[in-house]
Amino acid sequence: MSQHEIATRTDWRHRIHEWRVTHISDRMFLLVLAFFVGLLSAVAAFILHSMIDLIGSLLTGKFTATSYNWLYLVYPVIGIYLTSLFVRHVVKDNISHGITRILYAISSNKSRLKAHNTWSSVIASAITIGFGGSVGAEAPIVLTGSAIGSRLGQLFRLDNKTLMTLVGCGAAGAIAGIFKAPIAGLVFTLEVLMIDLTMASLLPVLVSCVTATCFTYIFSGASTLFTFHLDNDWTVERVPASILLGITCGLVSLYFIRSMNACEDVYARFKNKPYVKLLIGGVVLSTLIFLFPSLYGEGYHAINLLLNGKSETDWNQILDGSLFYGHPEYLMIYLSLVLFTKVFATSATNGGGGCGGTFAPSLFIGCFTGFVFSRLWNMNQVGIYVPEKNFALLGMAGVMSGVMHAPLTGTFLIAEITSGYNLFMPLMIVSVSAYLTIIIFEPHSIYGMRLARQGKLLTHHTDHSVLTLMNMETVIDRDYQSVDADMELGQMVHKISRSKQSVLPVTDAAGHLLGEIDIIRIRHVMFRTELYHHFHASQLMTKPAAVLTDGMPMTDVMKAFERTQADWLPVLDADRCLRGYISQKRIYGMYRKMVRDFSQE
Repeated sequence: MSQHEIATRTDWRHRIHEWRVTHISDRMFLLVLAFFVGLLSAVAAFILHSMIDLIGSLLTGKFTATSYNWLYLVYPVIGIYLTSLFVRHVVKDNISHGITRILYAISSNKSRLKAHNTWSSVIASAITIGFGGSVGAEAPIVLTGSAIGSRLGQLFRLDNKTLMTLVGCGAAGAIAGIFKAPIAGLVFTLEVLMIDLTMASLLPVLVSCVTATCFTYIFSGASTLFTFHLDNDWTVERVPASILLGITCGLVSLYFIRSMNACEDVYARFKNKPYVKLLIGGVVLSTLIFLFPSLYGEGYHAINLLLNGKSETDWNQILDGSLFYGHPEYLMIYLSLVLFTKVFATSATNGGGGCGGTFAPSLFIGCFTGFVFSRLWNMNQVGIYVPEKNFALLGMAGVMSGVMHAPLTGTFLIAEITSGYNLFMPLMIVSVSAYLTIIIFEPHSIYGMRLARQGKLLTHHTDHSVLTLMNMETVIDRDYQSVDADMELGQMVHKISRSKQSVLPVTDAAGHLLGEIDIIRIRHVMFRTELYHHFHASQLMTKPAAVLTDGMPMTDVMKAFERTQADWLPVLDADRCLRGYISQKRIYGMYRKMVRDFSQE
């Protein structure tokens, strides 16, 4: 792009910005943007699901249900290969772990997402899932919606706090649009993205959720992803079974998270060997789908079979197209194997080069967990009868709550997408029980644990959130006067006169910090000219009270200042060279300002 084009583009944006500031208030403009974010998120969700359905129907529409299908060994490999080519040669960026990328953008990148995130995940996940990749479309759409919000905010030069709200609007609109569940979209933003919804940000998120839901109804009619008809009302006698199901879902969630991370570590070893990853992932995925066709794609067809079945004949349809067809006596074995292998199919899809999320897999595993649990409960006549389809629904809420650490999202999402409000009480019981179980073993969700290990996860703890949002780069003072160890006091006085700090670093020729001179402590000799040739820097320097390292989390920086009560602390890079100093006054001033902005309505 030429300099003239850049100048013209900048001038065009400036004129729009000036007009907007003059004619539209900030709050009203935010609501307008929230509306368009919700609309575009709904459009993206509709396009993605339409592409997935089209590809899936073209590839598997003529498959027979009475025997196995060899093409299950081929399609998934083609899908992840095409996706990997698209990502490597077109996108040229990593687009996996969509929700984790949103969390990182909020905490470490001022809520700024890249432009290609508004479309790249849609195309990549459509190819992956349409060809059978055993992942979900929700995380890619959430990333797309959040990127739309982020890019609109950047276009109109909005501040970081407003950008964060628009990112939340995009995520909430995506969930609301996909599932036609506006309350779940709102709660998802609160629980999973951990954005504190003040009165100033609550209304825009609601606008985005309602807009996305309404337009999704316009695009696709009144049908929902899952259908459910309550045949057996919940009774208080089923509380023990509901609690036990919740605990089981929590343990299954733990298995899912731990296994997923272990598999990702295996594929990460071949980071620079894409064809090795494709070979391993493709073989694992295609073999599992050939043995268990229920693992093909998002798995929503299998979920609906378990939710709507009324007899063994209905439930046995889940064996169609597999080696188990015609053997209903193996139904429980089949369901258990699918439940166990789903995590390997999901990790093989993403690890082999595909693109997708763990949202749908958690719903899938939850449904199978609830059905298997209820069937075992009834087979062993543990207590009062529990309806399998009801507990399959409850299991979806339980595993989602455990995997995402989001009991409210699990409760409201399942209630909204199935109109299962009559099961609201057991949904809450199972979701809370699952969450209380998983937090014993894993303090963070599957999305947040990667960032939590790096100290970059935003939480609802205001102090921690503010420190996470703070960036060391913005508080480092690089305008310092350094001296070498052999410099005489007389020469140091000239350095001190130009220094803005109360310390004078002593460095070697390579820039390594040897020590520092506290100007206040040497004032008894600093003004005695007769001593200017008697003292050298090496005689007057002392060790710093503490040393900060480049990239250190701001929580650790604050702890260092609290521990040492120092006015200035040096920052060293990986080679132990001095990068600059951080002032206690400056960092505490910025902290107070961010707390005020963070808490402002």
